[in-house]
Amino acid sequence: MNRPLVAILSGAGISTDSGIPDYRGPNGLWRRDPEAEKLVTYDHYMGDPEIRRRSWRMRRQNQALDAEPNAAHLAVAELERSGTAVRVITQNVDGLHQLAGVPGRKVLELHGTARSVVCTKCHARGPMDDALARLDAGEEDPPCLECGGILKPATVMFGERLDPVVLGEALAITKACTVFVAVGTSLQVQPAAGLAGVAADHGARLIVVNAEPTPYDDLADEVLREPIGTALPRLLRSLHDEST
Repeated sequence: MNRPLVAILSGAGISTDSGIPDYRGPNGLWRRDPEAEKLVTYDHYMGDPEIRRRSWRMRRQNQALDAEPNAAHLAVAELERSGTAVRVITQNVDGLHQLAGVPGRKVLELHGTARSVVCTKCHARGPMDDALARLDAGEEDPPCLECGGILKPATVMFGERLDPVVLGEALAITKACTVFVAVGTSLQVQPAAGLAGVAADHGARLIVVNAEPTPYDDLADEVLREPIGTALPRLLRSLHDEST
């Protein structure tokens, strides 16, 4: 018998219990407020120094980097530690799966990470904390220390494409998994949403854990509408029990 592989696609809903609101969703701040959306839109960010300064101030005020993993993140890490083969594909940029204990090599961050910065010119990377420390020291728009280029968070902004390598790895995992759990995601933002359909097409057991209906509910073997903080730990415990 082949060893089961559990793929977990996580969206903003898994992190709301950690105090991180869904900024990017269909009803999120970035969509409702065009001025706020400019702060995370690549062309505006690159072309307007004032947008960059406002964007850095927003990051300085944002408490997301201080957030702690919640029961749902911890349940995913516990399943991974139990010996079950687990891969996480996340639409989130908060790094909370890794903080909860999932090895970084087992987490694919489709939209990048807010915990790092990257130079748009030479592509050097560094910790976001270091860039924010420079902000505290008086730099309003800290440039790359390597080449002087424009720094941006290592997240996928509006107007940028997803990393094709990361997306390709996510697709390969989706096709290979035996169970695919979509948790805290509306399954409306492509191409991530389409992974649920790919999993079902390749014979995986599809489970949707989300407060609101999704376009893939009809394909799902199981749909859970209960709060994620209780529903996901219970579900993952049952998956572990089934595989042992």
